[in-house]
Amino acid sequence: QVQLVESGGGLVQPGGSLRLSCAVSGSTFTFATISWYRQAPGKQRELVASIAYGGITNIAPSVAGRFTISRDNAKKTAYLQMGGLKPEDTAVYYCNYQLIGPEYWGQGTQVTVSS
Repeated sequence: QVQLVESGGGLVQPGGSLRLSCAVSGSTFTFATISWYRQAPGKQRELVASIAYGGITNIAPSVAGRFTISRDNAKKTAYLQMGGLKPEDTAVYYCNYQLIGPEYWGQGTQVTVSS
């Protein structure tokens, strides 16, 4: 059973930075695609960024230039570095794992951007 545990969320002022972590256990990590999604109150869940095998990344236009995604295969952990945070980035951020078969989700971590 694949398990994903997110961490690193919290309250930050506009313009600030946070780094989210997604630790994966229970399955291979190197060949999986790891994605970060977010869901704000009253809105649909949306893709923020993804990183595939070999480090190929995809970043949503709304966060391009402010967020970066990375992975450490030895630690089986993916990261979302967020900078230049805006109030509209406030959401629950979820980690997603895809390889073969069903996809898996973490429990989510709250990010609140407010002064």
